[in-house]
Amino acid sequence: MEELQASLQPRGLTLSTFPDKGRSLLAARDFYPGEVIISQDPYVCVPNNSLTESRCDGCFSKSNLKKCSACHVVWYCGSSCQKLEWKLHRFECQLLAKLDKERRKSVTPTIRMIVKLYLRRKLQNENVIPVTAMDNYNLVEALVSPILFSLKLEKDMSDIDEKQLLLYAQMANLVNLILQLPNIDIKEIAENFSKFACNAHTICDSELRSLGTGLYPVISIINHSCLPNAVLVFEGRLAVVRAVQHIPKDSEVSISYVETAASTITRQKTLKEQYLFTCTCVRCNKLGQYDDIQESAILEGYRCRDNGCSGFLLRESDEKGFVCQQCGLIRNKEEIRKIASDIKALSDKALKCSSSGNLQEAIVLYKNIEKLQKEVCHPFSIILMRTREKLLEILMQLEEWKEALAICRLTIPVYERVYPGFHPLLGLQYYSCGKLEWLLGETDDAIKSFTKAVDILRITHGTSTPFMKELLMKLEEARAEASFKLSSREDSYITL
Repeated sequence: MEELQASLQPRGLTLSTFPDKGRSLLAARDFYPGEVIISQDPYVCVPNNSLTESRCDGCFSKSNLKKCSACHVVWYCGSSCQKLEWKLHRFECQLLAKLDKERRKSVTPTIRMIVKLYLRRKLQNENVIPVTAMDNYNLVEALVSPILFSLKLEKDMSDIDEKQLLLYAQMANLVNLILQLPNIDIKEIAENFSKFACNAHTICDSELRSLGTGLYPVISIINHSCLPNAVLVFEGRLAVVRAVQHIPKDSEVSISYVETAASTITRQKTLKEQYLFTCTCVRCNKLGQYDDIQESAILEGYRCRDNGCSGFLLRESDEKGFVCQQCGLIRNKEEIRKIASDIKALSDKALKCSSSGNLQEAIVLYKNIEKLQKEVCHPFSIILMRTREKLLEILMQLEEWKEALAICRLTIPVYERVYPGFHPLLGLQYYSCGKLEWLLGETDDAIKSFTKAVDILRITHGTSTPFMKELLMKLEEARAEASFKLSSREDSYITL
């Protein structure tokens, strides 16, 4: 890792190892909000191709796609992307073309990632693809594998699901069959699948919509915090880590591995199941304290039956009901259970309608779900917020702009509560609100929403991407429109 350390030094970074965390990335100088800390191209990556949707292997676009005529697995949007990927795909293509039609259907994006991983290692060993300090297979080998981690701690592998281990073994056999390379160990392939599970990153567009998966070995060194000082975004396939807080020299750089809009218990459970560690960040250290109990009850619990009360509920000691911690009113457990059961039944129906494209029926069902959740959930409930997000998505598809704006505005206060000030999701929600306001002629409100979006997203996304240039252009156009309206009103007053 000496070469990597030397490569990180000019970037103002250094590697360190802690007994409880392993390798960590530290700031060797001060970083300030919006500043790029590090960026990296993927060692390997694949788009989220499925039977119903395909993307270009080079740029992840869905437009003008043509399937590779030899392997019938990979798609390209044009010759430039095909040339970009050709050094690697020419060998992958030959291997995939040998498979029968049924076997090719089993080649999932995850399988392709591992195949590309070994092909890239082979081509780097043969100097076909250059090796650098930040682009080499040694960095992949150094990544933590849940399997090896459990063995190192002398665990009985109970932290890793047996079905998952069996799946790794089955996928490893398929990869071995595809590659047919000498000296490839099936156990090593299975370990690499487990490395991908906790080290690969979902590649998203500027609006955080999933496009594919990539392995970024240096980025993977950055540890998790539920209150991170940096954020990971993508510019195409390039992973970019930007500071969202002032990071003093010698401080650890951290990003979030999981959705932070959740209770401490939920975050801890997710991290334990997927990454096999218990978080000890400043938020998680409050577990069990009154403030944490209150926040968890608000985010994932129930509301007081008095609509005028904003209190949160906790279980009674006899577990017969829930007591409002503000006014003392008791809410019957059976009442809550009945409403929760009705919500579950409606949610199952709504999901089926939405999946089948029956959006009009889905919107009715989600409105009924929202109505029931308002009866039982705290106004800042994440569950209620998720229902409104789904409502917003469908209303936008149906071009019901006024209703969409009303729902979007309801989500903003919850986003402000559950996400830190400089969180991309908060900025994007302001942007959505601004676009709807502008579309509906509410120009002054649109300017306020666009301005809030810019204030956040210039920190998380920078200002040079096409997405940010479009946002800044919309803000300027809205300001120009507002100025024109104002001058027109002033002219009319003068005429009168």
